[in-house]
Amino acid sequence: MSLLERLNTDMKQAMKNKEKEKLSVIRMVKAALQNEAIKAGGDLTEEDELTVISRELKQRKDSLHEFEKAGRSDLVDKIQSELAVLEVYMPQQLTEDELTEIVKETIEEVQASSKSDMGKVMGAIMPKVKGKADGGLVNKLVLQHLS
Repeated sequence: MSLLERLNTDMKQAMKNKEKEKLSVIRMVKAALQNEAIKAGGDLTEEDELTVISRELKQRKDSLHEFEKAGRSDLVDKIQSELAVLEVYMPQQLTEDELTEIVKETIEEVQASSKSDMGKVMGAIMPKVKGKADGGLVNKLVLQHLS
């Protein structure tokens, strides 16, 4: 089942169950996907869909951080529930151990030896872990292994 079909099914279910919050998030994601499809001039690939969902997640995580700093607990709760809905549509996240293994393999592949090779390593790793790992964590692990 494609992501769009899954979103439509979940949207209908949210309407039946009167889950306003979930319905709102699903509608936002569908709109973002449709906007991206219009920009692309056709259907989106699975990777494009994953990019859109990742972007939506990142925006909410950034908002969450800002709301926590500002002490807005009402908005923090809202964003956390939105994040919970969005995370359902993401692929299974890699554990830190799995990610560490990928980092080590990639460092060997590109023959990186120092922090100056950071860009080369990150450029090789990110396509492998796209949507399955947080870029900040990947960055931190690469730095640890290049030190």
